[in-house]
Amino acid sequence: MAEPVHFDLGPDELPAAWFNLVPDMVGAGMQPLPPLHPGTREPIGPADLAPLFPESLIMQEVSAERWIDIPGPVLDVYRLWRPTPLYRARRLEQALQTPARIYFKYEGTSPTGSHKPNTAIPQVYYNKEAGIRRISTETGAGQWGSALAFACQMFGLESLVYMVKASYQQKPYRRVMMETFGATVHASPSDTTQVGKRVLGDTPDSTGSLGIAISEAVEVAATNADTNYCLGSVLGHVLLHQTVIGLETQKQMEMAGESPDYIIGCVGGGSNYAGFSYPFMADKLTGKLDATFVATEPAACPTLTRGEFAYDFGDTGEMTPIVPMYTLGHTFVPAPVHAGGLRYHGDAPSLSMLVKHGHMEARAYTQNQVFDAGVQFARAQGIVPAPEPNHAIRAVIDEAIRAREAGESKVILFNLCGHGHFDMQAYDDFLARRLPEIEFEEAALADGLTSLPGIPVPG
Repeated sequence: MAEPVHFDLGPDELPAAWFNLVPDMVGAGMQPLPPLHPGTREPIGPADLAPLFPESLIMQEVSAERWIDIPGPVLDVYRLWRPTPLYRARRLEQALQTPARIYFKYEGTSPTGSHKPNTAIPQVYYNKEAGIRRISTETGAGQWGSALAFACQMFGLESLVYMVKASYQQKPYRRVMMETFGATVHASPSDTTQVGKRVLGDTPDSTGSLGIAISEAVEVAATNADTNYCLGSVLGHVLLHQTVIGLETQKQMEMAGESPDYIIGCVGGGSNYAGFSYPFMADKLTGKLDATFVATEPAACPTLTRGEFAYDFGDTGEMTPIVPMYTLGHTFVPAPVHAGGLRYHGDAPSLSMLVKHGHMEARAYTQNQVFDAGVQFARAQGIVPAPEPNHAIRAVIDEAIRAREAGESKVILFNLCGHGHFDMQAYDDFLARRLPEIEFEEAALADGLTSLPGIPVPG
C-alpha cells in the first residue's frame, strides 16, 4: 500500500476559535511590553486606537484570553477554501536523498493564493459590523492587498490600497486582481496623501517601502470618519487570526503520526509564521514539544538577524503607535527584492520577543539562494512557490541535507504560505541569471537606526 502524502481535514474540523499565545508567553516569563503613543510616548489604551480600528479588533489586540471564538459569517467565508491541505514532500525528499521527512502546510489554495485572507476576512467583517464604509491599507508584493480587496467584496465595503511602488511595477497582475475585486490601487509613494507628497519631494524616484505605504493608508483613515485602516501583519489581532493555520496543522500532523523536529517559515512582519507556529510554540513553552523554530528572512532586509530590539514606529511617517520589536529603523528603505512581502523594517512584537528570548532562531538568505531552493521545490513537487516562502524552503533544504550528512531521520515542517503564479518575472530573472544577489547595505542600516525614537526597552 502506498504511503500517504496528502492529509486532509473535513469541513467540520475547521477551527471554531483562534488561539492566543500571550498567556503562555506570560507563563514563560515574557510579559508583553505596551505600545506607546506616537505623540506623548506614553503607553496607549484602547481609546487611542479607536480612530483606526473597531472596538472588537481593539479588544482582541489587548486580550489575555487563550481562545477567541470565530464569528459564524467569518467561518462561512473561510469554508470557501479551509481547511487547507498538509502534504508530505516525498519527491523532494527523494531528490535530496535525505532520510528527513518533510511536510508542508499549503496556504496557496485560498481565493487569492496566500494565507492573507485568514485575517482580511475577520478584519473586514468587524469593520462592517461597526458601520465602516471603506478600508484603506498598504501592500508589498500584493498578496495582502488582494486579500483585503477580496474580503471587502465579500462584505460590501470599498477598498483603497497603497501598493509599494517597486512591487506595483514588478507585479502588475496583482494590481489587476485587486482592481477585479473592486479596489482602488495607488503606487506608493503617491501624490494622493501629504506623506506621499513629502517623500516624493525629497526622493522623486523612491521605490517605496511598506513603512511609507502604511503612512499613506493610515493618513487616509485618520482623516476620513467613514474609513478605517486594516493591517496585514505585525499586530496581535492579525497574528491571532492566522492561527487557523497552525491549529489545522497540529491535527494533520497527528493524522500523519508525526511530531516536528523543525518548524520553519518566512517572516516579513510575522503573520504567516506566527499563525503557523504559535500553536506549536505553546507546546514548546509548556514542555510538551522539543522542536527548533526557524524564522527566515531576506538578507536585503534582515530585521531579526541584523536589526535592533527597540521601540520604533511601525511606519515611516511616524503616525502609528511605537512598538517594541526588532527593527532596522522606520526610515529604512530596503532594496527592491522580489520578495516584496518581506520588505518591512520591523517585526511583530510577540515574535520579536520569542526570538530575543531564544525560543526562535532567525536566518537570512540572498535572492539567488532562495530562488534556487524554490526551483528545486517546484521541479520535485509541482508547485511554484511565492518568493517569500522560498526563504523557508531554503532552510528546509539545508536542514534536509544536514540530516542526510548526519544520517538522522528528522521531521521538518514548514508553511508554504502562497503560490508564485504572479511572480514569474522573478523566476524568469533567476533562470536567465539576471537576478541580482543584493546584499545588505550597512550604510542603510545606520541611516535607518538613527531615526529610532531612542526609548529604551525594559529588560
